[in-house]
Amino acid sequence: MTAQEHDAKELMRFAMDTVQSAGDQALEYYGKGNPKVKFDEELVTEAELKLSNFFRSRLRAQFPDHRIFGEETMAAGYTHDAGGYVWVFDAFDGVANFQAGIPVWGTSMALLENFWPILGIFFMPVTKDLFHAQAGGLAHHGDRKVAIPDQPEVSNESLLFTYSRFNTHYRTSFPGKIRNLGCTAAHICYVACGRAEAALMGHVSYQDLAAAQIILEAAGGEIRKVDGDKFHLNEYLDGRRIEDHLMAARKGKHGAVRDYLKESL
Repeated sequence: MTAQEHDAKELMRFAMDTVQSAGDQALEYYGKGNPKVKFDEELVTEAELKLSNFFRSRLRAQFPDHRIFGEETMAAGYTHDAGGYVWVFDAFDGVANFQAGIPVWGTSMALLENFWPILGIFFMPVTKDLFHAQAGGLAHHGDRKVAIPDQPEVSNESLLFTYSRFNTHYRTSFPGKIRNLGCTAAHICYVACGRAEAALMGHVSYQDLAAAQIILEAAGGEIRKVDGDKFHLNEYLDGRRIEDHLMAARKGKHGAVRDYLKESL
């Protein structure tokens, strides 16, 4: 085994263990939101702080020279030492589901080296679904390898995931089922597993996409703008919200789904 292969395995072991441990800790708060309010911000803030501190402590103990996205500037140039590694940690994707006791939410983690993706993991603590991939490798759901099947056409059995307020932006003649589960990373990972044709996204962030995009690309998919243009996630390393509407789908399949969409007037 080469030193590079050893490093990759060590990094993946650390990431897998940390993201699952963080997710398990999140269960202490799951579904315990104040029922008298629609969104219990106090509970969510406490849980996010605990998980972020846990991740930071784990990383500093194992890889003290690695950086954390959002805590340090991303404008620094390339480096050949440990400072070139940047971790992207998202304590909660689907946070409204989390505080309301709905099981579709999770914790994600991605690793970059000099701005290039290395690995991505998304863990759903309630269901124990674990999606992961190394960039340039294969995507996995647990121990099972997954890839998006090459299905020739959209049918009434097809599934399309959308985002909140989708109906204010688009009219659709999509022949299958349209659903919003309230969790961007879960939507993308389900596309990677071939469970849905595509996932539409609006007003997402770098953290929302960093891990899931790696998993999707390893499964044979990609994220594009809904209009078909290329999408480059690294343009948002500064933390800006992504204003463009995006679509996750199998490579070459975006146009077939887009044909069923028309912008609302």
